[in-house]
Amino acid sequence: MSKELRIVRVHPPLALPGGEVTIDCEGLDTSDPTRCAVWFENQRAPIVALSPQRVLAIVPERKESEATDVILESRGIRSEPFTVFVGKLVAEDLHPVANPAFDPDDGSLLVTRSGSRGEQLPITIFRIDVNGEVTEFSGDIKNPTGIAFDSGGQMFVSSRLDGTIYRVTPFKDAVPFARNLGVATGIAFDARDTMYVGDRTGTIYKVNGIGEETAWAELEPSVSAYHLAFGPDNALYVTGPTVASFDSIMRIDEKSEVSLFYKGLGRPQGLAFDSAGNLCVVASLRGRRGIVRISPDGKNAEMFVAGMNLVGLAFGSNGDMAIASTDAVYSLELPE
Repeated sequence: MSKELRIVRVHPPLALPGGEVTIDCEGLDTSDPTRCAVWFENQRAPIVALSPQRVLAIVPERKESEATDVILESRGIRSEPFTVFVGKLVAEDLHPVANPAFDPDDGSLLVTRSGSRGEQLPITIFRIDVNGEVTEFSGDIKNPTGIAFDSGGQMFVSSRLDGTIYRVTPFKDAVPFARNLGVATGIAFDARDTMYVGDRTGTIYKVNGIGEETAWAELEPSVSAYHLAFGPDNALYVTGPTVASFDSIMRIDEKSEVSLFYKGLGRPQGLAFDSAGNLCVVASLRGRRGIVRISPDGKNAEMFVAGMNLVGLAFGSNGDMAIASTDAVYSLELPE
């Protein structure tokens, strides 16, 4: 007697369009693969690999960020639905190279169109409001890279072209705040509102309230960027992708002592902490691509969100995620 067609689990249960998810199942008749299908609601998903116990499928585009029923089909027989959460496309034709950032004043999202090195684009920073409307914000900064807000809501932007951190005024004017920071990329503020800037050639700078910089820590150079985030322990966590396929996340304590937090990721990039203290980082893990969630002690890592070509993420005040790829931004509603 054949088993009933059933989905055991979908991993990860959070995904973006274009991401690959694994569907563990029972009772799938694969004797005629042309009669097998995966459905996300009423949208058929491309199948990458197929076996009686497991299917690898690519998530199709969704118009809303919401709970989505996944259904397996074989020879006209359909499984009961299994719920996953799929993000929606918010904006495209962008070029983020690091985390986007939420404006604490109004909850809007700021994201870059960074361009190739030295390229002057007419608009390089865009604002996406809470309703998803995209508007032009500024074109004053060439090759904007990192965006961060201090505790008072002041916006700062790094330029990887000229090694400058710019302070953005309420009138959207970009005023140089700190200079001579190498290939300035990631920006983060500690609990005392002190700024830290990652120079991808190997230096973490500490910048005081009047823009004076001090070399604070030295790391291995990166081929693309240094991405920074402060953890609940007030230590600075840093990713800097190299040409290796087994990269690390480094932890720097308040005395600027560097230690290894986690090793084993492919091309780790943007990172942020969730409300439970887990570190979420854009990376590959054991050949799967998306956002990896690492436990506070650094001992356990799992694929958290499936996605392709991702570079950064940010958590909104409601706990939902904004996720940036190399050319677009997505919104993902997290389950409670």
